[in-house]
Amino acid sequence: MSSLNMVKNLVIIGAGGHGKVAAECAELMGRYTNICFWDGLYPQLTQVSHWPVVGTGAEFSGLDTVHTDYFVAIGHNITRQKVTTQLLEQQCQMATLIHPSAVVSPYSEIGEGTLICATAAVNIDTKIARGCIVNTGASVDHDNILASFVHIAPGARLAGSVSIGEASFIGIGSVIIPGKSIGKHCILGAGSTLLHDLADYSVAVGSPAKVIKQK
Repeated sequence: MSSLNMVKNLVIIGAGGHGKVAAECAELMGRYTNICFWDGLYPQLTQVSHWPVVGTGAEFSGLDTVHTDYFVAIGHNITRQKVTTQLLEQQCQMATLIHPSAVVSPYSEIGEGTLICATAAVNIDTKIARGCIVNTGASVDHDNILASFVHIAPGARLAGSVSIGEASFIGIGSVIIPGKSIGKHCILGAGSTLLHDLADYSVAVGSPAKVIKQK
């Protein structure tokens, strides 16, 4: 059996709602014998749904890099990036979680530490980098490029050949028309319709979306 298919342990960092979604996804995948959480609220918090919280992981010491995968379930893109980088520096294996109900083209690339949630769709020749979130019911069409630590919120719709820069956030129910480019650290507000490119560090809202803030 290849190491990719071995049943292993999974430690999820972050025991909030997003962490529960990740844990359920991991359980449904059937790859992990034991799933537990690290969270800063431990020891006050010891249980999330039916998974245990076993520590804070604050020091990232004594990490098991052979029998355990790690997943950072922190919705905030920059914080997720920071924690993931710390774990990778310790040679940890990052889990990639794809819900069984998601539809992901075998001709697309999904980076380590990424979560594809229930009923999401990722179409052919799309490249999704490390630590991204494609949330519930989101649609990422053909030939998209998502840089690392992007978050596509529930129900968002990305048409073909869309490019999104590092750590950008695409709000719930938003729409991006074909061929548009979004820079790094951008925010597209909930329910927005993007008809033009966005420069780095832009915040855009509305339908059609207008830039309301730019660094």
